[in-house]
Amino acid sequence: MGTGYEPMSLAVLATHLASADSDRIRWKLVWEFLEEYRWEPADTRVGLLQDEPGSTGDVRWDALLAAIAEHLLAQADLAPPAWVETRVLRRAWFPAELAIHRADALAWAPAAFRKHGVFVSVHDLAAA
Repeated sequence: MGTGYEPMSLAVLATHLASADSDRIRWKLVWEFLEEYRWEPADTRVGLLQDEPGSTGDVRWDALLAAIAEHLLAQADLAPPAWVETRVLRRAWFPAELAIHRADALAWAPAAFRKHGVFVSVHDLAAA
């Protein structure tokens, strides 16, 4: 008898982000995804990142999903799926509101996040 548990994929996360009514809730969903991802076996993790997520309705969050996929796959020494290539912001996005946090993000954003124009500190990702 199974538990019915299904780990959240990026595609499912995108649907949740699209229906969330605030950035605060969106960040909680992202942190929840990252926490669940960490607990999944390595062979399950890759599958959670491969399918292209639908649009969240906001190019910033769409780029964030691509950055997450690319970052996590790079940690596993795997190439990103083709869908991440088109999700790059023309103008950098610094989600942090405080100047000190923006400076931290500028200094510590992982390469995949920089590539997609999303400046989030690696420390914030690890604290999720």
